[in-house]
Amino acid sequence: MLPDLRDDFPILTRTVRNGRPLVYLDSGATAQRPLAVLEAEAAFSREHNGAVARGAHLLAEEATDAFETARASVAELIGASADEVVWTSGATAALNLVANGMLQASLGAGGAEAERFRVGPGDRIVVTELEHHANLIPWQQLAARTGAELAWIPVDDAGELVLDGLSEVITANTKVVAFTHASNVTGVITDVEPIVRRAHEVGALVVLDGCQSVPHIPVDVAQLGVDLMAFSGHKMLGPTGVGALWGRKELLDALPPSVFGGGAIAIVTMETTTWLEAPTRFEPGTQPVAQAVGMGAAARYLMDLGMENVARHEARIAQILREGAAALPGVRLIGPVGDPERFDVLGLAAVAVEGVHTHDVGQVLDDRGIAARVGHHCAQPLHRRLGLTGSTRASAHVYTTEDDAHAFVEALAGVREFFGVTV
Repeated sequence: MLPDLRDDFPILTRTVRNGRPLVYLDSGATAQRPLAVLEAEAAFSREHNGAVARGAHLLAEEATDAFETARASVAELIGASADEVVWTSGATAALNLVANGMLQASLGAGGAEAERFRVGPGDRIVVTELEHHANLIPWQQLAARTGAELAWIPVDDAGELVLDGLSEVITANTKVVAFTHASNVTGVITDVEPIVRRAHEVGALVVLDGCQSVPHIPVDVAQLGVDLMAFSGHKMLGPTGVGALWGRKELLDALPPSVFGGGAIAIVTMETTTWLEAPTRFEPGTQPVAQAVGMGAAARYLMDLGMENVARHEARIAQILREGAAALPGVRLIGPVGDPERFDVLGLAAVAVEGVHTHDVGQVLDDRGIAARVGHHCAQPLHRRLGLTGSTRASAHVYTTEDDAHAFVEALAGVREFFGVTV
């Protein structure tokens, strides 16, 4: 188990509503940052700020070194090589980078090397009914703009993926399969292997949304067998405004860029431009260097803790949150309770309280100093499938204590009584 890490996170010492101590249970939206991250970002800005890969002066050299060292740290966290990690402004940008690159290829960019990325009428793009909007809308748009068909792997009444009909969804004409490694609503960690196996049987590319998995469980891209993966800095204890796309090097070198400018080019004439190899071809303009340094520091912080230890800690928190919520009358837990020994669910619990709007639930929690997420969590199709307009979600990270989890369950237990709901 992890030691008590709260002293590493200054924000957790503050008080909130009614002078209550902060109980932060919204890490699935944005995680808090440890001193190691705050200080790394500030130290770069204070002492080493300069233009990356531009200039021969000392600050430019130091900035470039810090930028690339951070890239190497992020790559190490997921078992990748540094030249397979592209800096982006976040996971949403990373997923759009892939979808828009495929659109560019479909319009003829990239030559013969980009053939594998081209989609059009008669082709299929597959997602799942679990997806965060960031891993749904880019593929909707790609399908709409190319004439490809969008299909999805459904979920059952409990919100779990139905995988026994994969061959009927991932058909021979499928070009790309994009899905989440862990749901930000149900908390379920996806069984990646059968989806990857079927996708590769038909020659489809596999794009993984790692936003909720990379910060919480051990992730090794080679073991997963996927082709590309997106994740964000702010969910893994790092800054906002930065994220990463991992991809197999040969794919990144063949994927046409979709954002253009200086720094990503090999040769420019007045008529044509050629691109550098990945990852640089996808990083035009001025990059979020201080934020990248902070994300690198977050990766090192997590690796120092050990991702197995992180997963074990959060599995215990998940047990308290999910079993506690599931036992309350009038409270519906979305997804299964889970098994803390198998690490099959994240440290989160999304619930619907009978007779009480999710925003009202959130207000009761907030009055007690508990910060939780309310709404549809950017997963409207999943909530609609489950007959809900929204839910209230408590989500943990390395700094979350068992007392935090018990406080959520205790507060949740009083919500219906607070509003006089007796049915």
